[in-house]
Amino acid sequence: MINNKNIIKGHLSMKMIRAVEDEIAFRYYKDQLMRCPVHLSIGQEAAAVGVCENLKSSDYILSNHRCHAHYLAKGGDLNSMICEIHGKANGCVGGRGGSMHLQDDSVNFLGSFPIVGSAIPLAIGVAMNIKRLKKNSIVVSFLGDGAVEEGSFHESLNFASVFKLPILFVVENNYYSIQTHIKDRQVSDNFTRFSNSNLIPSTRCDGNNFIDTFTNAKKIIKEVRKSKPYLLQLDTYRFVEHCGPNSDDHLKYRDGKELNHWLKKCPVSHIERLMLKNNIINQEYLIKLNSQIQRKVISAFNLAIRSPLPKSRDASKYSYAK
Repeated sequence: MINNKNIIKGHLSMKMIRAVEDEIAFRYYKDQLMRCPVHLSIGQEAAAVGVCENLKSSDYILSNHRCHAHYLAKGGDLNSMICEIHGKANGCVGGRGGSMHLQDDSVNFLGSFPIVGSAIPLAIGVAMNIKRLKKNSIVVSFLGDGAVEEGSFHESLNFASVFKLPILFVVENNYYSIQTHIKDRQVSDNFTRFSNSNLIPSTRCDGNNFIDTFTNAKKIIKEVRKSKPYLLQLDTYRFVEHCGPNSDDHLKYRDGKELNHWLKKCPVSHIERLMLKNNIINQEYLIKLNSQIQRKVISAFNLAIRSPLPKSRDASKYSYAK
């Protein structure tokens, strides 16, 4: 189901995402040139990459506030994303969207939406159109565990089931809605019960294991292409605060043992250990790759810093008016 080429490509994508968000968190955000909130996916890279590596360019994605990994994993342009987060005119939304409102039609990334659960019914609409036009495409709706508590999620599951839509619901369960653990919000952390009650098949797997995620997603997406909705729950964990680049563990809402458990399950480190153990790569390759990625990432930030802001005359260009 997965070969060395898939593993190497997935590893590269995960490394790029980690490098980008590390630069945001630990270097550039403090300069206050990114005047927007950021929700980082550090620790969750395997979920986005494991799914997106199985998608075609003609497939669609709708995302949520934690969207950088989804955008880059779908093939989004690094320079366009970093410029957008800086509010620059050459950003993927012309500097109007910022971190939580990425959009890029060139890779069928139809948008990220910060209101919890708001993108799910939009994905249903896309799936309806795919079916109406008899296209061989699917739509993926990425959502977090907090979104399963929204009415839009349950209504969308029912609608997708009734009309047999080509949609994959990917629930990235990082266990926390801001600072509240799932055990304090739900009777169970197994969300497949919601899809099963709507007669939608489901799978739950370790979202920090790229090979497990990739393999499951590959099988599932084949079914979704037959106009069979599906739910994939990926258990994962964010390493920094809910919103922002820092650690907020001084608030003690996360147990130290729990955090250490997930840090040991770092998806990037996990796949690298596996690749080294099986002689898929060597240390020399890793050193060279790290250098190449770092140069590309730094170049993107330098471009964003140098790039012009949008023209003031364009402020109302895309606004509704009477």
